Amino acid sequence: MTEDVDLDHHGDLDLAPGLVDLAVNVRAGTPPPWLREVLAASLADVAAYPDLRPARAAVAAAHGRDPAEVLPTAGAAEAFVLLARALRPRRAVVVHPSFTEPEAALRAAGHPVERLLLAPPAHRLDPAAVPDDADLVVLGNPTNPTSVLHPHRDVAALARPGRVLVVDEAFADTVPGEPESLAARTDLPGLVVVRSLTKTWGLAGVRVGYALGPAPVVAAMAAAQPHWPLSTPALAALAACTTPQARAEAGAAARGLVAHRAALLAALPPGLVVGEPRSSFVLLRVPGGARVRAALRERGWAVRRGDTFPGLSPDHLRVAVRDPATSRAFAADLTAILDGDMPTTTSQQAAVPEEHR
Repeated sequence: MTEDVDLDHHGDLDLAPGLVDLAVNVRAGTPPPWLREVLAASLADVAAYPDLRPARAAVAAAHGRDPAEVLPTAGAAEAFVLLARALRPRRAVVVHPSFTEPEAALRAAGHPVERLLLAPPAHRLDPAAVPDDADLVVLGNPTNPTSVLHPHRDVAALARPGRVLVVDEAFADTVPGEPESLAARTDLPGLVVVRSLTKTWGLAGVRVGYALGPAPVVAAMAAAQPHWPLSTPALAALAACTTPQARAEAGAAARGLVAHRAALLAALPPGLVVGEPRSSFVLLRVPGGARVRAALRERGWAVRRGDTFPGLSPDHLRVAVRDPATSRAFAADLTAILDGDMPTTTSQQAAVPEEHR
């Protein structure tokens, strides 16, 4: 059944003019100036049809892969659509709570989908819970919206001949060193890793990501793509963001995120955080979640509702990690709301940096 949740709801729909954005997980202050320059310079070449080969080679070099195992895509979302078009699964299992686009894409392509709901509050993967005869398994790592980082051994244990294992690693570069990433693994049968430039580099409007996997699967996905699927600016960004220098910058941002997340966790009222967050967002469970979310909007905050993720409820709210000043201002308003101090105030908003308003 799909009527129980709105699989097409995403964080941008929780935004409105004037609200501080804690609903979308794109890193603040991005794209960086040098990447804006890359995008601007690429406009000189837009009269020619895009050439995927340089970007494909750059991604292959970054992950130690053959270019035939790399497919640039118009964001991670397109990769899920291409997989749904290219594959004919007999038993598709999507591990939830997780990003809803993979299930939505499979259902749109006419494939029945089974949901494996991870047990709260930890929402950790148990490989034994996945049906042995599932020939398509999809999960996220780190997982959106729970911010859980599953051990790579547990994820790798799901790979086997005759099965396609799709791992959504859109947030992998938010974890210092990417310790649980499977992007470089070519020894696991049927493994497809999906990556995105949206979160770390602030390129949601450019639509750029890529898939890594066995050459036959990548070729089948490519056959489902239209000609020239990515724009010249998107391909320029993809090549630029996979250089050693850019990857080092992403690593530094991930290390900074650890401190910013700690500041948010320290400021929040006790007992609200779900599990052990490891990415650029945290999942909260608050009593009267819908009422609290409305009260937060009155105070100028946009957070991501949780009830559109299978396995979560209206009491779940996803909150993006921002700088400590913003997090403390948010936590102060949330505390006041939970304590029953509902009138809208502006004192905390004054502490929020301008770029987050």
